[in-house]
Amino acid sequence: MTEVEVSFDSDRVRLAGTLALPDGPGQFPVVVLISGSGQVDRNENHRRLRIDFFRETATHLADQGIMTLRYDKRGVGASEGDYWETGFFDNVADASAAISYVKYHERSHADAIYLLGHSEGALIATRLAGQGNEIAGIILIAGSARPGENVLKWQAQKVAEGTGGFNGWLIRTLHIDVLKAQQKQLDKIKKSTKDSLRIQLFAKINAKWMREFMAYDPAEDLARIQVPVLAITGTKDIQTDPADLKRMAELVRSDFEYHQIPDLTHILRSEEGAPTLSTYKKQAQRPTDSRVLGLVSQWLRSKSAVS
Repeated sequence: MTEVEVSFDSDRVRLAGTLALPDGPGQFPVVVLISGSGQVDRNENHRRLRIDFFRETATHLADQGIMTLRYDKRGVGASEGDYWETGFFDNVADASAAISYVKYHERSHADAIYLLGHSEGALIATRLAGQGNEIAGIILIAGSARPGENVLKWQAQKVAEGTGGFNGWLIRTLHIDVLKAQQKQLDKIKKSTKDSLRIQLFAKINAKWMREFMAYDPAEDLARIQVPVLAITGTKDIQTDPADLKRMAELVRSDFEYHQIPDLTHILRSEEGAPTLSTYKKQAQRPTDSRVLGLVSQWLRSKSAVS
């Protein structure tokens, strides 16, 4: 595998990324890797949590003869722009620019461009496929099939259930209504007009992204998709409802394959016991679950005729 540093423009913003090229001559099928929410770089690493999913994916797919492009989000890593002014649909535009870049790259098969999105990235892939972008298929890792506001409410409930220690004791002892408290914050964000806000004095959030994410319902785009789809979610995902896989199966009219992987969490590691955010850092010390990478490469080989 050879990795090449590249850059491309999206709405007058220069984005930086990495092309991972398989060994050998000729052209290759290509996968654009679209990261999840937050200030994560091209490898899906945040300064507080390094999951490295896309670096591992790029290496694995290169061994299978598949080229990948991964890139830093706006205002992250080597990319230009301001993360705090970037909305969900700006991220969609950036992924569309990435498609255009690889389409005209000399080493890629223009008719074998695939999207692989994780979490928010899965929604972006859904949007692009549903809007008729020229791609050969999409892979949705921990994707959802419901409006973003519903996703956030489901997350809040699942995270609260897994909260231990003093915070968990406080929630149970004081009978705190987590959903009611969250709805109050969400309503404040929906009424805002600023790009960013401070919640509870210290926590800065990207309010523009939140408003657009909450309002976006992927159902219509899922129903419009005309290319093959692979969807994967773990049974211990507490940020995306695994039950959404069945809803996707009802909505998608094209070739649709889905897998609910036992014990897999949102950061794509296997975990024993009840799922909780508190174990993410420990999970991240292990590599990505091989079942995820295996399903992805197997599906790509079957769709792109990679030997």
